[in-house]
Amino acid sequence: MVLPVAVAAVIVWFVFGHRPVTAPAEVPTADRPALVTEVESLYNDISIYKQADGKLKLLFGAKRLHYIESIVNPDDQLELPVAYTRSMIAGALAYPASLDDAMIIGLGGGRTAWYLHKSVPDLSFTAVELDPEVIRLGAAYFNVKPEPNFTIANEDGRVWLTKTDKTFDVILIDAYRGPFVPFHLLTSEFYKLVAAHLKPGGVAVQNVEPTTMLFDSAVATIQSAFAHTVFLQGEGNIVIVAYNGPEKDEASLQKIATERQVKYNFRYDLPTLLDRRFSPPWNTATRPLTDDFAPVEYLKAIERHNEKEPS
Repeated sequence: MVLPVAVAAVIVWFVFGHRPVTAPAEVPTADRPALVTEVESLYNDISIYKQADGKLKLLFGAKRLHYIESIVNPDDQLELPVAYTRSMIAGALAYPASLDDAMIIGLGGGRTAWYLHKSVPDLSFTAVELDPEVIRLGAAYFNVKPEPNFTIANEDGRVWLTKTDKTFDVILIDAYRGPFVPFHLLTSEFYKLVAAHLKPGGVAVQNVEPTTMLFDSAVATIQSAFAHTVFLQGEGNIVIVAYNGPEKDEASLQKIATERQVKYNFRYDLPTLLDRRFSPPWNTATRPLTDDFAPVEYLKAIERHNEKEPS
Protein backbone atom coordinates (compact mmCIF):
# COMPACT_ATOMS: atom_id res chain seq x y z
CA MET A 1 0.00 0.00 0.00
CA VAL A 2 2.68 2.47 -1.03
CA LEU A 3 0.41 4.98 -2.73
CA PRO A 4 -1.91 5.66 0.26
CA VAL A 5 1.13 6.05 2.51
CA ALA A 6 2.72 8.52 0.09
CA VAL A 7 -0.51 10.47 -0.22
CA ALA A 8 -0.88 10.55 3.53
CA ALA A 9 2.68 11.85 3.90
CA VAL A 10 1.98 14.69 1.51
CA ILE A 11 -1.25 15.55 3.35
CA VAL A 12 0.58 15.57 6.67
CA TRP A 13 3.19 17.93 5.23
CA PHE A 14 0.56 20.33 3.89
CA VAL A 15 -1.28 20.34 7.22
CA PHE A 16 1.67 20.44 9.60
CA GLY A 17 4.84 21.08 7.59
CA HIS A 18 3.79 23.96 5.38
CA ARG A 19 4.28 26.74 7.88
CA PRO A 20 4.51 30.16 6.29
CA VAL A 21 5.38 32.74 8.91
CA THR A 22 5.17 36.46 8.25
CA ALA A 23 7.50 38.15 10.69
CA PRO A 24 6.46 41.23 12.63
CA ALA A 25 7.79 44.41 11.07
CA GLU A 26 11.40 45.01 12.02
CA VAL A 27 13.90 47.67 11.11
CA PRO A 28 17.02 46.12 9.56
CA THR A 29 20.41 47.40 10.63
CA ALA A 30 23.88 47.01 9.16
CA ASP A 31 24.59 44.25 11.67
CA ARG A 32 21.20 42.57 11.72
CA PRO A 33 18.90 42.09 8.73
CA ALA A 34 15.21 41.86 9.51
CA LEU A 35 13.27 38.64 8.98
CA VAL A 36 10.49 39.18 6.44
CA THR A 37 9.06 35.67 6.16
CA GLU A 38 10.00 32.04 6.61
CA VAL A 39 8.43 28.81 5.44
CA GLU A 40 9.18 25.11 5.72
CA SER A 41 8.57 23.48 2.35
CA LEU A 42 8.76 19.84 1.40
CA TYR A 43 12.35 20.41 0.24
CA ASN A 44 13.78 23.39 2.13
CA ASP A 45 13.56 25.63 5.14
CA ILE A 46 13.29 28.98 3.39
CA SER A 47 13.64 32.46 4.81
CA ILE A 48 13.74 35.97 3.39
CA TYR A 49 15.52 38.80 5.17
CA LYS A 50 15.59 42.51 4.43
CA GLN A 51 18.97 44.22 4.63
CA ALA A 52 19.61 47.80 5.73
CA ASP A 53 20.15 48.80 2.08
CA GLY A 54 16.68 47.52 1.17
CA LYS A 55 17.84 44.39 -0.64
CA LEU A 56 16.14 41.09 0.08
CA LYS A 57 18.18 38.00 0.88
CA LEU A 58 16.81 34.52 0.12
CA LEU A 59 18.24 31.72 2.29
CA PHE A 60 17.79 27.94 2.38
CA GLY A 61 18.70 25.86 5.39
CA ALA A 62 17.75 24.87 8.90
CA LYS A 63 18.61 26.20 12.34
CA ARG A 64 22.04 27.87 12.10
CA LEU A 65 22.86 26.28 8.73
CA HIS A 66 21.67 28.93 6.31
CA TYR A 67 23.00 29.36 2.80
CA ILE A 68 22.42 32.45 0.70
CA GLU A 69 20.60 31.48 -2.49
CA SER A 70 19.98 34.94 -3.89
CA ILE A 71 20.08 38.66 -3.14
CA VAL A 72 17.44 40.80 -4.81
CA ASN A 73 17.03 44.54 -5.17
CA PRO A 74 13.23 44.93 -5.30
CA ASP A 75 13.62 48.41 -6.79
CA ASP A 76 15.92 47.33 -9.64
CA GLN A 77 14.97 44.16 -11.51
CA LEU A 78 18.18 44.19 -13.57
CA GLU A 79 20.65 44.46 -10.71
CA LEU A 80 22.68 41.32 -10.06
CA PRO A 81 24.13 41.77 -6.55
CA VAL A 82 25.67 38.27 -6.43
CA ALA A 83 28.83 38.09 -8.53
CA TYR A 84 28.43 34.60 -9.98
CA THR A 85 25.11 35.53 -11.61
CA ARG A 86 26.99 38.07 -13.74
CA SER A 87 29.27 35.26 -14.89
CA MET A 88 26.21 33.14 -15.65
CA ILE A 89 24.75 35.80 -17.92
CA ALA A 90 28.15 36.29 -19.58
CA GLY A 91 28.18 32.66 -20.66
CA ALA A 92 24.53 32.70 -21.65
CA LEU A 93 24.76 35.83 -23.77
CA ALA A 94 28.22 35.65 -25.40
CA TYR A 95 28.64 31.96 -26.26
CA PRO A 96 25.46 30.67 -27.95
CA ALA A 97 25.05 31.04 -31.70
CA SER A 98 21.51 32.42 -31.25
CA LEU A 99 19.32 33.84 -28.49
CA ASP A 100 15.88 32.44 -29.26
CA ASP A 101 15.18 29.79 -26.61
CA ALA A 102 16.65 29.33 -23.13
CA MET A 103 15.90 27.51 -19.91
CA ILE A 104 17.23 27.27 -16.38
CA ILE A 105 17.07 24.43 -13.84
CA GLY A 106 16.76 26.00 -10.40
CA LEU A 107 14.95 29.31 -10.03
CA GLY A 108 16.06 30.56 -6.59
CA GLY A 109 15.44 34.29 -6.41
CA GLY A 110 15.21 34.43 -10.19
CA ARG A 111 18.04 36.91 -10.78
CA THR A 112 19.76 35.15 -13.68
CA ALA A 113 16.50 34.09 -15.32
CA TRP A 114 14.80 37.47 -14.95
CA TYR A 115 17.82 39.42 -16.19
CA LEU A 116 18.01 37.33 -19.35
CA HIS A 117 14.26 37.54 -19.88
CA LYS A 118 14.07 41.30 -19.46
CA SER A 119 17.32 42.03 -21.32
CA VAL A 120 16.43 39.98 -24.42
CA PRO A 121 12.67 40.52 -24.89
CA ASP A 122 12.35 38.05 -27.81
CA LEU A 123 14.04 35.25 -25.88
CA SER A 124 11.59 32.47 -24.98
CA PHE A 125 12.59 31.51 -21.44
CA THR A 126 11.54 28.56 -19.27
CA ALA A 127 12.47 28.26 -15.59
CA VAL A 128 12.14 24.79 -14.07
CA GLU A 129 11.93 24.71 -10.27
CA LEU A 130 11.23 21.70 -8.06
CA ASP A 131 9.99 23.53 -4.96
CA PRO A 132 6.57 25.20 -5.30
CA GLU A 133 7.32 27.42 -2.32
CA VAL A 134 10.35 28.89 -4.12
CA ILE A 135 8.04 29.75 -7.02
CA ARG A 136 5.41 31.25 -4.71
CA LEU A 137 7.91 33.36 -2.79
CA GLY A 138 9.56 34.51 -6.01
CA ALA A 139 6.24 35.86 -7.23
CA ALA A 140 5.24 37.38 -3.89
CA TYR A 141 8.52 39.09 -2.97
CA PHE A 142 10.68 39.31 -6.11
CA ASN A 143 8.01 39.88 -8.78
CA VAL A 144 9.26 36.85 -10.73
CA LYS A 145 6.16 35.32 -12.26
CA PRO A 146 4.93 33.94 -15.59
CA GLU A 147 4.35 36.45 -18.36
CA PRO A 148 4.75 36.47 -22.16
CA ASN A 149 8.03 34.71 -23.10
CA PHE A 150 8.62 33.65 -19.48
CA THR A 151 7.29 30.30 -18.26
CA ILE A 152 7.78 28.59 -14.90
CA ALA A 153 7.48 24.80 -14.64
CA ASN A 154 7.12 23.22 -11.19
CA GLU A 155 9.04 19.97 -11.70
CA ASP A 156 12.37 18.26 -11.24
CA GLY A 157 14.70 19.62 -13.92
CA ARG A 158 15.98 16.27 -15.15
CA VAL A 159 12.50 14.80 -15.33
CA TRP A 160 11.28 17.86 -17.22
CA LEU A 161 14.08 17.52 -19.78
CA THR A 162 13.33 13.84 -20.38
CA LYS A 163 9.71 14.70 -21.22
CA THR A 164 10.25 17.62 -23.58
CA ASP A 165 11.30 17.54 -27.21
CA LYS A 166 12.26 21.21 -27.18
CA THR A 167 15.83 22.27 -27.85
CA PHE A 168 17.51 25.40 -26.57
CA ASP A 169 20.27 27.86 -27.36
CA VAL A 170 21.13 28.04 -23.66
CA ILE A 171 20.51 25.67 -20.75
CA LEU A 172 21.53 27.09 -17.38
CA ILE A 173 21.91 24.89 -14.30
CA ASP A 174 21.84 26.47 -10.86
CA ALA A 175 20.08 23.94 -8.65
CA TYR A 176 21.52 23.92 -5.14
CA ARG A 177 20.48 22.99 -1.65
CA GLY A 178 23.08 24.72 0.44
CA PRO A 179 26.54 23.82 -0.94
CA PHE A 180 25.41 20.70 -2.82
CA VAL A 181 23.93 20.04 -6.25
CA PRO A 182 21.32 17.23 -6.19
CA PHE A 183 23.28 14.16 -7.22
CA HIS A 184 21.08 13.21 -10.18
CA LEU A 185 21.90 16.63 -11.68
CA LEU A 186 25.63 15.93 -11.50
CA THR A 187 26.16 12.79 -13.59
CA SER A 188 27.41 12.10 -17.07
CA GLU A 189 23.98 10.82 -18.10
CA PHE A 190 22.39 14.09 -17.00
CA TYR A 191 24.85 16.25 -18.93
CA LYS A 192 24.43 14.10 -22.03
CA LEU A 193 20.69 14.72 -21.69
CA VAL A 194 21.40 18.45 -21.49
CA ALA A 195 23.66 18.27 -24.55
CA ALA A 196 20.94 16.44 -26.49
CA HIS A 197 18.54 19.34 -25.81
CA LEU A 198 20.87 22.02 -27.17
CA LYS A 199 20.53 23.44 -30.65
CA PRO A 200 23.61 23.48 -32.89
CA GLY A 201 25.82 26.21 -31.45
CA GLY A 202 24.04 25.98 -28.09
CA VAL A 203 25.73 26.07 -24.68
CA ALA A 204 25.22 24.79 -21.15
CA VAL A 205 26.06 27.15 -18.28
CA GLN A 206 26.62 25.59 -14.86
CA ASN A 207 27.18 27.26 -11.49
CA VAL A 208 29.71 25.23 -9.47
CA GLU A 209 30.80 25.56 -5.86
CA PRO A 210 34.62 25.17 -6.03
CA THR A 211 35.37 24.62 -2.34
CA THR A 212 33.71 21.20 -1.99
CA MET A 213 35.33 17.88 -2.83
CA LEU A 214 32.86 17.56 -5.70
CA PHE A 215 34.49 20.30 -7.81
CA ASP A 216 36.98 18.06 -9.62
CA SER A 217 34.26 15.48 -10.19
CA ALA A 218 31.89 18.14 -11.53
CA VAL A 219 34.46 19.32 -14.09
CA ALA A 220 35.29 15.77 -15.18
CA THR A 221 31.61 14.90 -15.47
CA ILE A 222 30.72 17.95 -17.54
CA GLN A 223 33.69 17.28 -19.81
CA SER A 224 32.43 13.73 -20.36
CA ALA A 225 29.46 15.18 -22.25
CA PHE A 226 30.97 18.30 -23.83
CA ALA A 227 34.02 18.84 -26.03
CA HIS A 228 34.75 22.35 -24.78
CA THR A 229 34.60 23.95 -21.32
CA VAL A 230 35.30 27.53 -20.30
CA PHE A 231 35.62 28.79 -16.71
CA LEU A 232 34.48 32.18 -15.41
CA GLN A 233 35.24 33.56 -11.97
CA GLY A 234 32.30 34.25 -9.70
CA GLU A 235 33.87 35.52 -6.46
CA GLY A 236 33.38 32.32 -4.48
CA ASN A 237 31.71 30.31 -7.22
CA ILE A 238 32.91 29.20 -10.64
CA VAL A 239 30.73 29.20 -13.73
CA ILE A 240 31.41 26.58 -16.39
CA VAL A 241 30.32 27.17 -19.98
CA ALA A 242 30.21 23.90 -21.93
CA TYR A 243 29.46 23.19 -25.59
CA ASN A 244 30.05 20.82 -28.48
CA GLY A 245 30.92 21.50 -32.10
CA PRO A 246 33.69 23.79 -33.32
CA GLU A 247 35.64 25.67 -30.65
CA LYS A 248 34.65 29.33 -30.42
CA ASP A 249 37.67 31.49 -31.20
CA GLU A 250 38.49 34.68 -29.35
CA ALA A 251 37.89 37.06 -32.26
CA SER A 252 34.41 35.65 -32.90
CA LEU A 253 33.48 35.78 -29.22
CA GLN A 254 34.54 39.40 -28.87
CA LYS A 255 32.65 40.29 -32.05
CA ILE A 256 29.45 38.63 -30.88
CA ALA A 257 29.72 40.14 -27.41
CA THR A 258 30.22 43.63 -28.84
CA GLU A 259 27.39 43.31 -31.34
CA ARG A 260 24.94 42.01 -28.73
CA GLN A 261 25.95 44.70 -26.26
CA VAL A 262 25.15 47.35 -28.88
CA LYS A 263 21.88 45.67 -29.86
CA TYR A 264 20.47 45.06 -26.37
CA ASN A 265 22.31 47.68 -24.27
CA PHE A 266 22.86 45.22 -21.42
CA ARG A 267 23.07 46.58 -17.90
CA TYR A 268 26.39 44.75 -17.45
CA ASP A 269 28.79 45.27 -20.35
CA LEU A 270 29.13 41.91 -22.08
CA PRO A 271 32.67 42.27 -23.50
CA THR A 272 33.89 43.32 -20.05
CA LEU A 273 32.27 40.27 -18.44
CA LEU A 274 34.33 38.02 -20.70
CA ASP A 275 37.39 39.19 -18.75
CA ARG A 276 36.22 36.88 -15.95
CA ARG A 277 37.55 33.83 -17.84
CA PHE A 278 40.39 31.94 -16.18
CA SER A 279 41.84 28.44 -15.74
CA PRO A 280 41.32 27.03 -12.24
CA PRO A 281 43.43 24.10 -11.02
CA TRP A 282 41.68 20.73 -10.92
CA ASN A 283 42.65 17.09 -10.91
CA THR A 284 42.41 15.93 -14.52
CA ALA A 285 42.61 12.29 -13.42
CA THR A 286 39.28 12.53 -11.63
CA ARG A 287 36.67 10.02 -12.74
CA PRO A 288 33.35 11.36 -14.07
CA LEU A 289 30.29 10.65 -11.96
CA THR A 290 27.59 8.45 -13.45
CA ASP A 291 24.17 7.29 -12.37
CA ASP A 292 25.69 3.98 -11.22
CA PHE A 293 28.86 5.45 -9.70
CA ALA A 294 28.01 7.25 -6.48
CA PRO A 295 30.98 7.53 -4.10
CA VAL A 296 29.87 6.70 -0.58
CA GLU A 297 31.62 9.71 0.92
CA TYR A 298 29.71 12.06 -1.34
CA LEU A 299 26.36 10.44 -0.69
CA LYS A 300 26.87 10.45 3.07
CA ALA A 301 27.75 14.13 2.97
CA ILE A 302 24.67 14.91 0.88
CA GLU A 303 22.48 12.77 3.10
CA ARG A 304 23.69 14.54 6.25
CA HIS A 305 23.23 17.92 4.61
CA ASN A 306 19.70 17.15 3.44
CA GLU A 307 18.54 16.02 6.86
CA LYS A 308 16.47 18.64 8.62
CA GLU A 309 17.29 19.21 12.24
CA PRO A 310 14.45 18.40 14.65
CA SER A 311 12.26 21.37 15.42
